Amino acid sequence: MPHADRNLAHAVDADRGLIQERASTMQDRLIVGLDVPTLKDAEKAVRELDGIVSFYKIGYQLAFAGGLDFARELASGGTRIFLDMKLLDIDNTVAKGVEAIARMGMTMLTLHAYPKTMKAAVEAARGSDLCLLGVTVLTSMDEQDVIDAGYEHDPHTLVLRRSEQALHAGMGGIVCSAEEAEAVRRIVGPNMAVVTPGIRPKGSDHGDQKRVVTPAQAIRNGSSHLVVGRPIVGAADRRAVAEAILDEMRSA
Repeated sequence: MPHADRNLAHAVDADRGLIQERASTMQDRLIVGLDVPTLKDAEKAVRELDGIVSFYKIGYQLAFAGGLDFARELASGGTRIFLDMKLLDIDNTVAKGVEAIARMGMTMLTLHAYPKTMKAAVEAARGSDLCLLGVTVLTSMDEQDVIDAGYEHDPHTLVLRRSEQALHAGMGGIVCSAEEAEAVRRIVGPNMAVVTPGIRPKGSDHGDQKRVVTPAQAIRNGSSHLVVGRPIVGAADRRAVAEAILDEMRSA
C-alpha cells in the first residue's frame, strides 16, 4: 500500500476509533429513569432499550413496587443502577442505609445535601464503589418554591452553597439542574459527577419540571450524566428516542 494510502487508512481508523469511543462514552453518561408503576413495565423498557442504554435510575415509584430486587438483579448482570432514594434522617440511620445499599452493588445513590447527612454517608460508604450524590435543589422547584420552603437563598445560590458543602464532605457528585451545571463544575472541579435531571429534548413536554435543559446544552454546561425519564419511557418508540438523545449528546 502506498505511503499516502497507509496514512489515510490510519487516519480513518483513528477517526473510527474516536467515534466509537465517543459513542461508548455518551452511552455511559445517559441514565434512563425507570419511572413506571410495575416491574412488568420496567422489564419491558429494559428489554426494548437493550444495547442502547446501560444505566438506569430507580426511584420511589418502582422501588416500592418490587424495584429493589429488580435493581439487584440488573446490577448482578453488569447493568449500572442509580438508586434515587434521597436519603435524609439522623446520622446513624443514614449510615446503616448507605451500608446496606453499597452491599446491593448499586452504582449511585442520592441523599439530600445536608452537611451532617453527607458526612455520615461518606463514612459509611468508605471502601465501597458506591458514588454518593448530593441533591441540591429539586428541578421541579423555582425561586418561589424555595422561598415557600423557608430558605433565604434563591435556587442558584442554594445549589452553589450545597455544592461547596458536598465537595468538602467528600461526596462523589452533585445532582442539580443543568442550568446550574456550569457554575457547579467550576466549584467541584473535573472529578466529581454532576448529574442533571430535568432533561427535555426540543419539543417535549416539560411536565412538572421547571428548570429544564436540552441534552446538548446539558453536556456543554458540564454535566457528567443526564437523567432522562418520561421522554424515553413514555415514548411509543423508546429505542428511537434514546438513540436521538444520544446523537444530540454526541453533537455537543
